[in-house]
Amino acid sequence: MAEDPLERIEREERERKQNGGLKTVLTILCCVAVALALCLGYLLYQRGNLVKQLESEKQELAQQMSELQSDFESLNSDYESINHQLDTSREQVAMLIEKLNQTEATNRAKIRQYEKELGTLRTIMKGYIVQIDSLNTLNKKLTADAAEARREAAESRRANEELTAQVENLSSQVNAGKVLKARGVTLEGYYSNDKPGDRHSRVRYLVASLSLVENSLAERGPVRVYVRVKDPEGILLMNDESVEFRSAGTPLQATASREVDFEGSEVDLSIYINDTGEFVKGVYTLEAYTEKSLLGTAECMLR
Repeated sequence: MAEDPLERIEREERERKQNGGLKTVLTILCCVAVALALCLGYLLYQRGNLVKQLESEKQELAQQMSELQSDFESLNSDYESINHQLDTSREQVAMLIEKLNQTEATNRAKIRQYEKELGTLRTIMKGYIVQIDSLNTLNKKLTADAAEARREAAESRRANEELTAQVENLSSQVNAGKVLKARGVTLEGYYSNDKPGDRHSRVRYLVASLSLVENSLAERGPVRVYVRVKDPEGILLMNDESVEFRSAGTPLQATASREVDFEGSEVDLSIYINDTGEFVKGVYTLEAYTEKSLLGTAECMLR
């Protein structure tokens, strides 16, 4: 049965409208798909840039941490307490670097936390530098003060040594000045008629004479003078008056001795040496002493 032309036209119109709507929908869907693809591409592009930026920031932070670690390694002091603190801070920097290496660059919260910790460690390091500089400055001052004190002490010691030497020298001079001295020390032979002579066959005794010199520094009071007379063979003459004594700490044997009263003025004295046996030809020697010093020597030639 043949289709009615009017119905055919209406059907074709309906089909045309349906096909046109479908094309429109397809066109819209394509446009939306393209737009979504563009948005997705832009977002991926932006995300890539952001990831690169975050990676760059992480690397820069890692570089700063590495530099701080090197600064801590190069920092040292002469003080045990500060060195202990430095060791602790070095460990903290090493741990922070390790944590950064284990953290994704996209974890911005952690990265910001590490940045704050890095800033804190930098502040701590600046404190160490100031503290070490202050201690070094103080140490230099103390070292300079100690050197100055040692110099002053050395000068004082030197001045004291010089003063001590002067005092000792003066004391020695005073002590030396206190020692009795003698002049005119002689030894003579005498005959039986009490006249001096040098013929050995006629000499009966010897006389040692001397004068204690005036001395205002010497001790006042009794002073014993000892004489030692030796014959030409160097044998000490001895008799009943011979005594042992010490002069300047040395023990000696005296041929004879005599005590006089010394009051600072010059004193003349003579000591007789007799009863020592026959005298022989030759040179007799005399040594005169006090308990503090040798007064003098003399010789007597008997012919």
